[in-house]
Amino acid sequence: MKISEVKDILKGDILVGEDQLDTVIVAGGAADLMDDVLSAAAKGSALLTGVTTDHVIRTAKIVGVGAIVIVRGKKPPTDFIKMAKSFEIPLMVTEYSLFVACGRLYMNGIRGLDGSW
Repeated sequence: MKISEVKDILKGDILVGEDQLDTVIVAGGAADLMDDVLSAAAKGSALLTGVTTDHVIRTAKIVGVGAIVIVRGKKPPTDFIKMAKSFEIPLMVTEYSLFVACGRLYMNGIRGLDGSW
């Protein structure tokens, strides 16, 4: 699934990465604890989270996350957005809760990080 499709499904707003909307997302996962992301995320996956600290961007860069989705309509700080841009990590926000956002992606064919449907 392309980032543009994730955006449409989640009714998201792209903050960083308008030029990367054709990038393919291979799976999805959700976490607010970045230790969980380090232990489970797959390169090219979508990371859904409610956390907007620089630790999220740094962890996403290490893991090779394909896109970050901030849930619950949170507005990330300017420094967070700048860091995502400097690392060339697509970033979007959605009004949906973490649970609903994950469910919407799952219903539309995104696999979990363990490959399950």
